[in-house]
Amino acid sequence: MEDALLLALQLLGATVRLATPLVLAAFAGIYCERAGVVDIGLEGKMLAGAFFAAAAASATGSPWLGLLAAVAAGVALALVHGFACITHNGNQVVSGMAINILVAGLAPTLAYAWFHYGGQTPLLPSSARLPQIDLPGVEAVGAVPVLGPVYRELITGNNLLIWMTLVIVLATQWVLFRSRFGLRLRAVGENPAAVDTAGLSVTRLRYQALMITGVLTGLAGAYLSTGHGAGFVRDMTAGKGYLALAALIFGKWRPGPTLFACLLFAFTDALQARLQGVPLPGIGVIPVQFIQMLPYVLTVLLLAGFVGKAVAPRASGIPYVKER
Repeated sequence: MEDALLLALQLLGATVRLATPLVLAAFAGIYCERAGVVDIGLEGKMLAGAFFAAAAASATGSPWLGLLAAVAAGVALALVHGFACITHNGNQVVSGMAINILVAGLAPTLAYAWFHYGGQTPLLPSSARLPQIDLPGVEAVGAVPVLGPVYRELITGNNLLIWMTLVIVLATQWVLFRSRFGLRLRAVGENPAAVDTAGLSVTRLRYQALMITGVLTGLAGAYLSTGHGAGFVRDMTAGKGYLALAALIFGKWRPGPTLFACLLFAFTDALQARLQGVPLPGIGVIPVQFIQMLPYVLTVLLLAGFVGKAVAPRASGIPYVKER
């Protein structure tokens, strides 16, 4: 019984750790798409954040400068996307894909030029990585049945950005549905002409949403390379930006269901890591490639037939041209 509980808690702990970058990226998408801007470039912004966080942390030895560099990279790319799509009314999908392609090639090129490690950064020491938060009372609580293992495996020892993500989830729910800024943001995504008529700047609100997107994707990238990992490697996001978009659509652009979708995808990812090489009764050992497909197969199945009709904000993806 204790072994089963420990295994379940370890699986849940892995789910939380794997879900963190997905949640940050998906909530980044919520802000921009609620404002009417489609951002396919979440993947590229995450990858840029991961590279610049690891590069800055490796060069300076400070994870905080790495975190700042990741956020700056995410915001800079978000502003590039805004310049193309908001200021010049460009195609938002094309701009986002261009960012993904640009960063996928530029990040390993810069890593090779700066560090000469074959397109990756050097392994980061513990002092250059974002710290874990060790809560007090582990020994005292650890002796308590059930509560002790839960406290030890799920609560204490988590990375700083995991706790920040929890705060961001709660703050996003309040900002979008309880604040004046959130009301205006949702209005821009539904009817920008009405917002403009009310005397508010559609351009400014959409740029503000994209800046928030840049901050959150930068945090997601920093978590991958300096929190969960210990350096940058080529294509380390591994499609997480696209999974975040799928979670966003699954959640119908609402924080609660989007969080659930991210946890579901992360649980599948954690499960496939534990199923590799394990013989299943009556089946035997499943090839690793099929096990690794689980999160992506689940994504396709959910979006293809089990989500229902997902209705995006009405102005999503449509450039706003002010009438003269």
